[in-house]
Amino acid sequence: MRSRMYPGCYLDENIFQREQRKIFRKVWMFAGLKMLVSEHNAFLTRKIAGIPVVIQNFHGELRAFENVCLHRSAPLQTGPVGRRPLVCAYHAWRYGEQGQVEHIPDGDTLYRFSSEERCGLKLRQFALRTVGNLLFVNLDPNPFPLEEQFSPEFIASLESSSEAYDSEVMVTTWHGKYNWKLAYENLRDANHARFVHPGTLAKTVTFAPQVNESLLAETAKPLQDTSQRGLRQQLRRLSKGGMDAHISRMQRFGWHDLVQRWGAEDAYYNWLAYPNLHIASANGGHSFILEYHTPLTPDTTSMEVYRFSARKKQAFTYSHAVLLAEMHASKLVLAEDVDIMEKVQASLHLDAPIATQGAYEGDNRLVERWYSHLMEDGNGL
Repeated sequence: MRSRMYPGCYLDENIFQREQRKIFRKVWMFAGLKMLVSEHNAFLTRKIAGIPVVIQNFHGELRAFENVCLHRSAPLQTGPVGRRPLVCAYHAWRYGEQGQVEHIPDGDTLYRFSSEERCGLKLRQFALRTVGNLLFVNLDPNPFPLEEQFSPEFIASLESSSEAYDSEVMVTTWHGKYNWKLAYENLRDANHARFVHPGTLAKTVTFAPQVNESLLAETAKPLQDTSQRGLRQQLRRLSKGGMDAHISRMQRFGWHDLVQRWGAEDAYYNWLAYPNLHIASANGGHSFILEYHTPLTPDTTSMEVYRFSARKKQAFTYSHAVLLAEMHASKLVLAEDVDIMEKVQASLHLDAPIATQGAYEGDNRLVERWYSHLMEDGNGL
């Protein structure tokens, strides 16, 4: 079977810009952890589809705005996380919880805005939804409901598992020379672990790739309903989560007894939220890794990696050492993934052969079918 993804999908700047408009500025995107903005004036920032976004806590209420001052376009908050009022450092314009300008130093004498002009000074606000400990933002002026992107079962699983996260977090960022779609394709490929990760992940978890006959037959056919409603129904099918594989000989550590484990199975738990969020627990719910892939260019992707244990039953002095060890183990696995994705990207060119897929790759074929129609459809989501 031939893939629907031709080499230009991973190389072409025009396609990349179309993805930004038709996917990343339309769908609900992970924006950060709620626990990082739990106090008044706490904030976090990120860039989504090229648009700088700030999520700010106003006396317990979270709001998402474009992180650009209306005066000279300076960023309002400059750090990735922090705690300060929503005030521009350039000329000290201060903004309130509705995005309105609350104060301009010497406004009457230096700026002389009319009352109408002053009332019109308001930051662009974005839709924000909380799912457990996860924050999602939608950049579209008329966002479709989150429930049309993720199924009720998937939302419930995300909510339950993310509420188990401990507040102590370790974060790192990588920049890889690969297209963002290679990451989701890799994550949905249960067959690669034994070859790419034989000395790391595959030593503890045995993934069993299987052929879903009904899905295989379905994805061999064109998408029947390419209306906006049909594309959204298909979008909901692209995310899934839960137990991925049983761990027959799970390693036990003393700190496991000091955290409130999520779930009860010795299993590898895996959550894939399309288009670019991955959460996993490789030790039966005792700790979690969160990966967030941000497309930067057609061949460059930034990957934020969060590491946290399940919520502590009691504080213990070596918790930072646990996170460091967990992050180190994660980086070994991720480095193997990044290495193979960069090699794939480097081998691509516009005349490269289109990939030949196996019968077990139904999940990726489902994504490809949706993606190809979305890119061609003038209406989109």
